Amino acid sequence: MPSKSSPSSPAAEQVADDHIAAVRAFNRFYTRKLGVLDQHLGKTPFSLSEARVLYELAHRDDLAAKEIGNELGLDPGYLSRIVQSFDEKGLITRRPLPADRRQYQLSLTAKGRQAFAKLNLNSQNEVAAMLAQLSPGDATRLTQAMATIEAVLEPPRNQPAAFMLRSHRVGDIGWVISRQAAAYAADYNWDISYEALVAEICAQFIKNYDAAREHCWIAEVEGEPVGSIFLVKATDQIAKLRLLQVEKKARGLGVGRALVEQCIQGARERGYSKMTLWTQSILLAARGIYKSAGFKLVKEEKHHSFGADLVGETWELDL
Repeated sequence: MPSKSSPSSPAAEQVADDHIAAVRAFNRFYTRKLGVLDQHLGKTPFSLSEARVLYELAHRDDLAAKEIGNELGLDPGYLSRIVQSFDEKGLITRRPLPADRRQYQLSLTAKGRQAFAKLNLNSQNEVAAMLAQLSPGDATRLTQAMATIEAVLEPPRNQPAAFMLRSHRVGDIGWVISRQAAAYAADYNWDISYEALVAEICAQFIKNYDAAREHCWIAEVEGEPVGSIFLVKATDQIAKLRLLQVEKKARGLGVGRALVEQCIQGARERGYSKMTLWTQSILLAARGIYKSAGFKLVKEEKHHSFGADLVGETWELDL
């Protein structure tokens, strides 16, 4: 008797067999290479699902358990067991939602943030070790290909251009100095003394760079740098946000907000308890981003710098 073939959907019949095979082969390679099928992530007590829940809680405030379940596609019963385990270990707090006492709002405790920081650092180190085996050019090709896959499978909505954030690499710091100086000279007529200040900050960042406590992020659109931000150590407990800048052609895409949010997340992941920054009252767009991110203005001081009369402002954020 002839064997029965498996039924296929009309959509599957319209797709070339070699395309299907290629995607399935890539999926097998990807899961094997990055180890996402492991029961527990390397050097941590957390499963992949538990790590995903921790990630959501670390990056968004006061999430409802139901929201996490919907976004991650987790079975409610399984998610409930994860939440219960986190609660028993002192990693989270739970508060009933005012609108529905059966639902809970979840937040990470200090212990929970420490657990996530360790998990995140382990993951970052594993990926860094993998990328270290590649040349800078191959690493760029790899990350750009990943961005292409994301953009094709889940195109951004209502966004004129897609951007990505990446870590700094050789040549970026020189770009930061040049673009900061040119942008503030063009927009605010600041003189070359501002370029000297930026160059000094950047030189100190490179000279004293501590990867465990500091970082620089570069925003890119189609491989071209369009923005930057620095996270630097002020004290063991206080991080400093420095040198936020977005190119004119990339303004309106949400690049500045994304850079600030990434910097705040980076500070939390590295165990800081507070962030501080120094800006000027005339930088209205940046001030708006800082305010919406939760920073509070704590000090104002008039000064004459960069060839202009300015009002310097110190802002702080409790993490």
